[in-house]
Amino acid sequence: MSMNQDDWAALLDNHPIFDVPMAYQDNSEEELELSTNSLKGSTRNDGYALSGRRQAMALKDADLIVAVHKELRMTSLGDTKLGKSARSYKVLHTPNIDFEIHQIVTNPGGKLLAVAGAYQVAVIVLPRPGYSKLVSSTIDCKSVQVGQFYHASTTSVPVAKIEWHPWGEAGSTLMVMTVDGKLREYDISVNTEEPQQVLSFFPERKPKSFVAEDPAEREIASFTLGRGKADWGPLTIYTVTRSGDVYAICPYMPKNSSIPSSYVHALECFIAAKQEFLLQGTSMSTSPLSTLYDFQRKYVSALVKQLPPGTVFPAVSRSVPMHPPHTIKSDPLRQGPFLLQPSPRTLEGSEGGDAADIAYLAFTNDDDEENEGETERLGIVMIAYQDGKVDVCLDVEKVEARWESKQESSRELPMFAVYESIDLGLISMLGESSGERSLLDLLQANHPLLYGDPMHDDRVYVTHAFGVHALDFGELLQCLSAALRTDDEEGSSLLQALEKSTATRVTAILNTFSVQRRCSNPIIAICIPNDIFLAYSILILTSVFRIICLPLTLRTDLSPPRSLQGAGSETTSEQDERILIPAEGPPTYVSLLGAEPFQLPSVLSQWSGLPSFPRMSVGASNTKNEFMLTPDTLRYLGAVVEGFITQIREVTLAHRAVETRATLQRAEFQRQQEKCAEMMKKVEELRGLRYAHTESRAQKIMESHKKLTIRLDRTLQLLMQQASPDLSESETKWFEELRRMRAEVFGAGRYDEGSLAARISLLKREYERNLSSLKNMAEKESQRKKQFAGSSQGLGISQAFELGERSHLERSKISELEKIIVQMASKLDLSVGRPPAELGIADSDL
Repeated sequence: MSMNQDDWAALLDNHPIFDVPMAYQDNSEEELELSTNSLKGSTRNDGYALSGRRQAMALKDADLIVAVHKELRMTSLGDTKLGKSARSYKVLHTPNIDFEIHQIVTNPGGKLLAVAGAYQVAVIVLPRPGYSKLVSSTIDCKSVQVGQFYHASTTSVPVAKIEWHPWGEAGSTLMVMTVDGKLREYDISVNTEEPQQVLSFFPERKPKSFVAEDPAEREIASFTLGRGKADWGPLTIYTVTRSGDVYAICPYMPKNSSIPSSYVHALECFIAAKQEFLLQGTSMSTSPLSTLYDFQRKYVSALVKQLPPGTVFPAVSRSVPMHPPHTIKSDPLRQGPFLLQPSPRTLEGSEGGDAADIAYLAFTNDDDEENEGETERLGIVMIAYQDGKVDVCLDVEKVEARWESKQESSRELPMFAVYESIDLGLISMLGESSGERSLLDLLQANHPLLYGDPMHDDRVYVTHAFGVHALDFGELLQCLSAALRTDDEEGSSLLQALEKSTATRVTAILNTFSVQRRCSNPIIAICIPNDIFLAYSILILTSVFRIICLPLTLRTDLSPPRSLQGAGSETTSEQDERILIPAEGPPTYVSLLGAEPFQLPSVLSQWSGLPSFPRMSVGASNTKNEFMLTPDTLRYLGAVVEGFITQIREVTLAHRAVETRATLQRAEFQRQQEKCAEMMKKVEELRGLRYAHTESRAQKIMESHKKLTIRLDRTLQLLMQQASPDLSESETKWFEELRRMRAEVFGAGRYDEGSLAARISLLKREYERNLSSLKNMAEKESQRKKQFAGSSQGLGISQAFELGERSHLERSKISELEKIIVQMASKLDLSVGRPPAELGIADSDL
């Protein structure tokens, strides 16, 4: 069932689940918005700044969960869409949660919900399906606070981000990152108070020591997990500080993990290939790299040993419970800070904002299995800043597992290749709205977040205090993957691809900044349904609890580049290539459409549809403020109208181009129909009269060929008779020898007893006569054995001795006779039957 924009707006607009909470009813709407009046200084606790991350909405299949202050609300979008229930919601009763909720995240299984405030963390068990049929408006849910010793009071270190690990066993591994650089791993099914593992991204400061550094360099803004299929990517954690420094720790895996067996085998092959390459390149077995790869091999070998029997590669991959190996006593090394080369540019008019979020994007294409090894290693790291800048970096040197040691202390820093710096246009928007500098202070409360699209891996959404932007990396990833597939050791293909590749497509899909009131409604949550019963769209929630539903267009599979299409034609058989090669000279048919495919105008090929201008969402849904006309609003309206006029002109030109193309295609279709009719007529002629005429000609040619063959044989015989009419001396001697041998074998006459044939016949008759008597003796012996089988178990010694002598004597006679017959047959080149000994007739049978 499909749903358009109006249907979604009708279902979710004024839905009671988005009602303003009771705690905010006494406050004015301005306090929920971001403006110069409501802007407060950075709240700090023990020198740490509070995290600005907000995610107050989550989806569990077709169920929508919304966090409103300290309350959790839940409703079924599927039932609401199909009209099975009224527009209502259920309140999840969780007495343990007595703090304002900033983040909510569902676990991979969809049964647990992790919630976090400024300092506290808790986990809730979600109700089972069918909760919407309950009469009560409140559902009791089991909840428990996590790590109360570390995250229970306002004196604790603020929480930066919470996330469920995708490889945690039973989906119960919760990672909690605090701004002081401590990543604590909690296994909800084992212990909710003490972490299973603790990773520290900042070394402890030595007492009575002074280090001149910016406090932002020791405050974590966000973290993310790496990606990959045959490398250390899934076992890597990347973090970004407020100053923009990126650090990584590898390897890291949950205490109780569930890892696909295919990944373990792929990682084992990756390490073996690294070691083999090192042995070929250098003879120094004591080099630091050799020691490092030995440690990696031990680590992977410990993982392989945990695989159960039956998971040998290439068996079907399955998730296997595993634990981190303890073969290496050293702790994983913190790698970084990463060098960004070339240095990212600074936005014009910006003093450089703090980093807010980091995300890792990997190119995956399930249809491209043959070239999987090249594209799966292509990664993109994105870092979002408060001033609206997003740095796009290529992960050209992927992180590998390293452990703390004396050799690693002097290692060079890792590197990210900066591809581009995206400007979301926040500074220009605030600057154009007012000539004053005060509006730029709003960027201090801006906290951009990066969210991936569950339907398309190459699309990322950036939410911030002034709206939502979409980043599309499809063309970039496709261009880079095509360059990586080419066999070019010098890297010229990749360099050309980078020079010709286009920039990331940036689309503004929502604007929440009010030019008239000089304030904005920050985005506090977005959700993208990934359920077959829900339409593909994006749900956006603002700080005043206004929901905006924007439909999205499902994109078809990207067509492969021409280089790949040309590479795929190499699989054509030689016979097909010989048939498909066109004849020399001008082509017999020239298409009106040309060789290049038609490219849809960019204004019509946008995935967000028309118009391309972002939607406006200012104030709550029940806002009744009177519109005031000011110079700022006039300038804004003029800019918007000018943009609409420009886009209308572009759409008109694009429409004309498409209409021209359609007319051309219709003409080409008519030409092809006429050409096809002409070809069909030619085929009918070939199958009709011309076929019969050609067949009769072929029959006449075959008959004349037979006559020519007979004449050729006669001519050849005449030539042989003319060349040598009589036999030569050698031929005469050879025929005389053949006649002599024939007389010796078959005899001079019919009764010649001295011929070899007569002698063989005599021996054969003698052999048959003796063989019949031996068979009779064997039958008598078998009967005698049957008669005396019950009374005697065997012969006496004397009887057996005499019988053995007799049998040995007869056997020796038979053997001599067989030898004579075989010798005579070999001399006469005749074949005789196999002797009885070889036919399986034993002495006892004789």
